[in-house]
Parts: sequence; C-alpha cells; structure tokens
Amino acid sequence: MRKTLKSLPIASFILASASLLTAGAYASSPSSSHSIVPDDIMHFESLKKPVVSDSGTMLAVEVAPDRGDSHGLVKSLTSSKKFTVDGGSKPKVSRDGRFVAFVVKNSLLDSEMASAKEKKKLKSGMVLLDTTSGKETRFERVKTFEFNETGTHLAVWFEAEENEGDSKKTDKNADSKKKEQKSKQEKVDKFDKGTEFQLISLKNGYKQGVKNVTRFYFDKVGKHLVLASNDVKSKKHQLVSIKLNSNEKEIVRQYNDQQVGEVSLSEDGRYIAFTHGVAANAPYGREYKLSLLEIATGVVKPAPVNDEWKLNRYTTLRFSQDSNRLFFGRVPHVSQQLEIKKIENQADLFNEKIVTGQRELRIWHGDDARIKPNEVKQYKKEQERTYLAVLHLQGNNLVQLADEAVPDIELQEQSRFVIASSDIPYRKMITWAGFYRDYYLVDLNTGRKIPFLTQQPTNEAPNLSPKERFVSYYQQGQVYLYQISQDRRHNLTKDLKVSFADEDHDYPSNAPGYGFGPWLENDAGLLVYDKYDIWQMNTESLEAFKLTAGKGRKQGIQYRVTGLVEDENTPDVFAIDQQVLLHGYNEKTKGDGYYQAKIGVSGVTTLMEGDYKIKPLARSKDSNTLVFSKERYDLFPDLYTAEYSAPQAATRQTDLDAQKRKFNWSQSELVHWTNGDGQPLDGVLIKPTNYEEGKRYPVLVYFYRFMSDRLHAFPQMKLNHRPNFAWYADNGYAIFLPDIRFEVGYPGATSVQALTSGVQKLIEMGIADPDAVGIQGHSWGGYQTAFAVTQTHIFKAAVTGAPVSNMTSAYSGIRHGSGLARQFQYETGQSRIGESLFRAPQKYIENSPVFYAERIKTPMMIMFGDKDDAVPWEQGIELYLAMRRAGKDVVFLQYQDEPHHLKKYPNKLDYSIRMMEYFDHYLKGKPAPAWLTQGEAYTEYKKAD
Repeated sequence: MRKTLKSLPIASFILASASLLTAGAYASSPSSSHSIVPDDIMHFESLKKPVVSDSGTMLAVEVAPDRGDSHGLVKSLTSSKKFTVDGGSKPKVSRDGRFVAFVVKNSLLDSEMASAKEKKKLKSGMVLLDTTSGKETRFERVKTFEFNETGTHLAVWFEAEENEGDSKKTDKNADSKKKEQKSKQEKVDKFDKGTEFQLISLKNGYKQGVKNVTRFYFDKVGKHLVLASNDVKSKKHQLVSIKLNSNEKEIVRQYNDQQVGEVSLSEDGRYIAFTHGVAANAPYGREYKLSLLEIATGVVKPAPVNDEWKLNRYTTLRFSQDSNRLFFGRVPHVSQQLEIKKIENQADLFNEKIVTGQRELRIWHGDDARIKPNEVKQYKKEQERTYLAVLHLQGNNLVQLADEAVPDIELQEQSRFVIASSDIPYRKMITWAGFYRDYYLVDLNTGRKIPFLTQQPTNEAPNLSPKERFVSYYQQGQVYLYQISQDRRHNLTKDLKVSFADEDHDYPSNAPGYGFGPWLENDAGLLVYDKYDIWQMNTESLEAFKLTAGKGRKQGIQYRVTGLVEDENTPDVFAIDQQVLLHGYNEKTKGDGYYQAKIGVSGVTTLMEGDYKIKPLARSKDSNTLVFSKERYDLFPDLYTAEYSAPQAATRQTDLDAQKRKFNWSQSELVHWTNGDGQPLDGVLIKPTNYEEGKRYPVLVYFYRFMSDRLHAFPQMKLNHRPNFAWYADNGYAIFLPDIRFEVGYPGATSVQALTSGVQKLIEMGIADPDAVGIQGHSWGGYQTAFAVTQTHIFKAAVTGAPVSNMTSAYSGIRHGSGLARQFQYETGQSRIGESLFRAPQKYIENSPVFYAERIKTPMMIMFGDKDDAVPWEQGIELYLAMRRAGKDVVFLQYQDEPHHLKKYPNKLDYSIRMMEYFDHYLKGKPAPAWLTQGEAYTEYKKAD
C-alpha cells in the first residue's frame, strides 16, 4: 500500500513582477517528485473571493485548502508590502485599501473535536489588518462586519452572549413556580434580541459601543450611522445616530413601549427613516409604523397610512440615491401565528375539534397553484414577502407599487418607472412546462401597471433603459425594443441575417437568446449579443451594426463585454467613442483572449489571446484596476492585476502554481472526431503523467454535456463526487472529456453515439486500451452512464452517481430540495423527452436503463446520498434491484444524510478512494478490495458521549 506523504508547505504569496507573456512561458518544469495521493489533494490550496479596494491599491484573497483552515493574503498593488492572516476568509477591504477585514472561522480541529452540542456554540470571529503597520486586531463571536462606503469607519456586530443556563446547572432545590414566573418575565423573542455593537473610527482607532443593537445602517456619503437599540427587558427602545466626522453619539428617539425595527438614512443627510411597533406584541404579528426623523430639527413625521396595507417585521427601507423617494415593503394584513390547542383536561380527550386539531395532515388539491412540497418549501419565503411601496418625500405622497397579483419588482435607481412581474398565472403549469412570467411597467407616481410582455420565460427578463425611455427584450429568436412613451414595439433584428437564438440549444423548448450588454448614454442605443458578435443598436434610427465587425463569426470567437464595475443598483452605461474591454472565447482553439472595441466604431483590437483560460474576477470602483486569473491545465489560475485598458501588461500577483511544480504534471489536448451521423464533435484528452508514445493506457471517460471548453482549465484539486483528474493522470490513466450533443426524444441514444464514437477515436489514436475503458458520471452524467452500459459493452467498468434509472417513475417524482415536480424536466428540460408520459410512454421506456438491465455486461458501482434533494435516491435502488435480480455485477454506495452532491468530507474522501479502487481493479487488474468482493455487514457503533 502506498504511504501517505507529508503535506505540502503553504504556497508562498509572492509578487512576480513579470508581464503576462505567452502561455508557454509558464510551462512547468517538474523535478521528478512523488506521485499525487489524496493527502496532497486535501492540502492543495485554491484562491477564493479576491477583492480589490475601490482605490485599486490593495488586493485581498482567501487561500483555502480542500480540507483544513484558510488563510488570508493581502498584497499592496503600489508597493512591496504583503501580509498573511492566519485563519482569514471572505475578505472585505476599506475604500482606500488601508484596512482589510477577514472572517475567522473556528479551526477545523476544534470543530471536529467538539461535540454536537458544542458545535452549535462555536461562532466565527473577525480580524482587522492595518496594512500601514501590519497590526492585527482580532474579535471573537462576530455576527457580521462592514466598512462604510467612504472607508472611514468599521462596524462590528457581535453574536449574542451565551445563555447562562447553557453553562450553569440550575438549582434543583429552587422553587419551580418562581423559576417558571421568572422564565416568563425574562423570555425575549429571538427576533427582538439585540446584541453588542462596536463602531471603530479607522482614522484614529477610536471605539464606541452600543448595546442591544438589532439593526444598523451607514449612509453612502459617509456622514451618519443609525442604529436600532432594543433592550426589551428594561423597556428601553432607542434610535441612535452617530455623526461619523466627530463620532458624536446621540439618542434621537426613545420609547418605552415601541420596538424599533428597520432603519435607514437618506443620502442627502436629511432624514432617518425607521419603523416601530408595540413591543408587547409578539413580533410574528406585530404591526409597525413608518416614521421620518429630520436630523437637523429632530422632528418626527409619521408616514401616511391606510387600512389596506400594513408594515410588518420584514419591511425593509431604501432611499433613492437622490433622496427624493423612500421605498419599503408592505403587506395586506398582519396577524399572530395560529396555535394548536393542547389537551388540558379529561373533557379535551374527547373533544372532536381539539383532537382533530392535532392531526398531521396536508391536503393536496388538484387546483393548488403549487404542489404541496413546493408550497412547503416556499412557505418561509412567502411569509417574509412584502409588496413594494414608495413614499415621495416632496409631497408626502405614498404609492403602492406591487400587490398580490403582481408581487415582484426589480428596483434600481429609476425615477419614473420600474419593471414588475408575476409568475402567479403560471405556477400550476410550472409542474410540466417550466417557468414563465408576465411583465409590467409600473408608474412610480401613480402605481399604474402597464402590461407589456406575457408568458415570457423567466430566464429571459426584459431590460429597462437607464433613462426609462425603452425596454429591450428577447422573444422567440428576435430582439425587440419597446418605446414606452409611444407604446410601440420594434423588432430590431428581423432584417439582420443572423440568429439571435442559442444555436446549440438541444432542449424541447424555445431556444433562449444570448443576452444584452450595457446601454449607451442617454438611451441612445444598446449592445446585443449573437453567438459570436456584439451588435450596437440605435434606439432612434433602429439601425444596427456589428461592433465587432463580424470577426467573431468569421474566426469562431465569442465576444462579450467584460471588466465592468459590479453595482446592482446602478448599471454600467457606455458613452460614444468609449473604449471597452471584451472577453473572447475561441470556439476552435478553446482559448481565451482580451480585446478592445470602441463604442460607435466597428472593429476589434486584440490585446492578448492564446491557449489559456482567463476569468475577470474584480474591478475597482474608483480606478481602472482589473483583477483576473489565467490558467491552463498545467498552469494554476493565479491572480493578475492590470489597467482595464491594458490587460496584456498585467502583473502576476500570486504564485500558488508553485504547489503544482512539486509533482509531475500531465498535459491536455483537443480531440476531433465524427459520430455515426456525420456530426463533428470535440473532446479533451488528458494524457497520463510521463505519457509514452505508442503505449496504450486505461481510460476514464467523464462527461456531462459540453466539455471541450475545459481544455485549458486547471483541474479542480478537490475530493468530491467527481474523479480528480490530476490524481488519475498521475496514476496512469488517460482522462477523456467528450462533448455530447442530444436529439430531443432520444437523449440516451444520442449520448451513447457520442460516447462510443469518441472512445473509438482514442482507440484508433493508439492511446486507449480497448479492454480498459471506464466511465463515470454524476446526476445527468450519471443517467447517461447508466444508460450507456445497457447499449454498449465498450466500457469495462462504470461508476454512476445519483442517476435517474427509470424515467417512468421519475417523471412524477419530486425534487426534494425545491419541492417542485420533476415533470417539466422531461417535457421541456434537461431530460429532453419533449412529451408527457401519457403521450409518449414508449420514449420514457426506451430511455430508461432499468428496462434494459439484462443487457448489462459492465460492472457498475452506483452512488447516492439518501437525502438527495434533486434526484430521488430510490432511482438508485431501482437500478440496483434490477441488476441484482438479473444477476449482474453491481454494488450500491448509500451515503447517509447526504444531498445530491456529497457535503461531508469523510464521505467525499471515502467515495474518492473507493472509486479509484474500483477502476484500478477492473481497468488495471489490481486485486479487489474486500468491500468489493464481500460487501460490508451492517454494524452499529457506540455513540460518542
């Protein structure tokens, strides 16, 4: 048995001040070292959640091993300073970059050693790093933390202190009645409990605390912080304001009997908005009122009210950036939660109403809008749903915008219209047809709803222009412009000789579009994508031209606008003649590039392109600093920074690729072949480490749908439900990732055709040992794996994770995670049957592995979590029982209390090891492990104290 070697040292975080040269400049040159084993994968580190300061001067990122504790890395982009923060994760950076804050989770060792009860008490902390001095300040039990928008202050909001009752034993001799009375007096609903809060002035380190905080809000201009402080036991409910320039704290409103709820600030520094309700009422049914406090005078003005709409505990507040409007949610009614009457006396035992009231029953009605499991899953969300209203501050005019018929509104920084939508008319048909919505324009001044788009696929949402003159939308292959003032629609693409529908769509539904880029200034135009090119559409002349000059389609490059500043409230707008950065994906080479275009001018300039994959990750708000990663199969996706307009001159900021250099590393290459129908297909071949020309190797086929775009992707160095490519390649396997193109109604057969023709290509190339080809897939790939071995004997071993095995029973099953029925998946979605079970029963049978179990000659290992939230795990049982009955070579791994993808690390490690042992036995002839030859008897273990 191979010995486990010591873990790698943590990769150093270094500045490689080298320009981004050709891809070949970073090819690894391994010095022969040990083979990859699971211990190496567990320690292998990846970069997560990189952030850059708004000033563009400081970069922070979490470095996380597959198993173990993360650490934070911080790098100055203007000096040689760099820092490592032990335990740091999920970084946030102050606006000027001087301070970086990280979440600090409890160590993995502490978590693993803690009892179940102790684990519930473990809470994350926080560390604040001053990058000028390198000083770290650590805080324990932090609920959340936040820098204000201008970067002058940090808010730290702490978890509640542990209840004394959790750590101290009660006095058994105490009078039980007194304890009960005391308990009733001191009991505070969790929703109303406030906790300790600390405000830190980053300029001088001045700290001040506020107790019993339940809400806080920074304005965006850096003037004020407002807090709700509710000491329920002492009946002291305060609205607290702090002036950030002087750190002066003031109690601006205090109540004895009113719980202060939500708080917000207008950006002009004039108003505090807050909600408040009777503290004696339980929060579930507490009705709140909305008030505005004028900061300069301290005068409180109640907002208008009516009998039709109320405020509850889920109401949120948001001022518009121009401070002219306050948006908040309301509900039709507020009431306390229903309770089931308990049996309290002898008569209650025979009271029909009381006894049946304790039933455990859910009634499924044929006309229910949602099936019961989905209704149950949506219950909490519906309880928290509020319907948007707006208060116009100038005239104190309150307008209800959303209602129970049209509940959902997309709110940005509009001043006249918002887009609202409703899926209510289509909730029943979700079961079999998928997701649709009706869309409306809602007038902010009157609340009037203007319907303009009916039964639109939910994933094809319309796009309101920044000046609110137009709405763009895609429908059935065409792009439309709706002119709001004229109530007129224009088909922008009807005369353009190119498809705007997804050209690779192989589902039994209408093909979606490719989406939109940003609008132009003053709503003068917008950018629209086809498969390859970007079109600039003029909203006045309705004319269009290819911003990318048609080079995309000619060269097979898919161009998209990239490198934008992320701001969900304020979308990007381009000016005429503005230079914009484009990302390009070359469909032929599978390589990426950065390109430049100029708004209003047809043409593309190449900045960098090659045989690698690049991913834009962050962009600073106040400068043009772009953060991105660059990778190949043999190049770790380290971080690079550059000017937005010159990514080709980027500086490499990290070197976690050093981890990979400790090993021999294989290569990937593109494979082309043609299936039996003459259709060209692509796939990725990852050759074994130390590949020898002319030698045949065992092959592991892993797939899902399109896989060839992973040609230049660095392999995911994790242990999970997938085979680890680097581990398999280093263990002498070739890995094959073929593309699958499906035919509606025949997903199984077309998948098999692609798989077998691809494997045959590898055999013809002299790479694959025809007697040692294995296949592994999960979920949809698991289904294809299970079906494939009923139709072909080319595979000598199969591992299938979470497969559908019987489409006739799965069709009317439930997705336990969402509570949705599975029927839509087969009629319009991924399973691609295209018809109901009643109209095409034979297609469901023909595509179901379970009906062909007798044909199987390939040994199969089935894996399922018995709490699978996507595919009913009984589908695995059906396949196992069918193969067992037919006398086939089958083993079933049931991981307890696991969902669709394994979450518990011991299970992920166990599955990974068993998968390798399984393929090693059947494809390489190694002795079978005992669990494979004998199974494992059920055993109950002593439970930990």
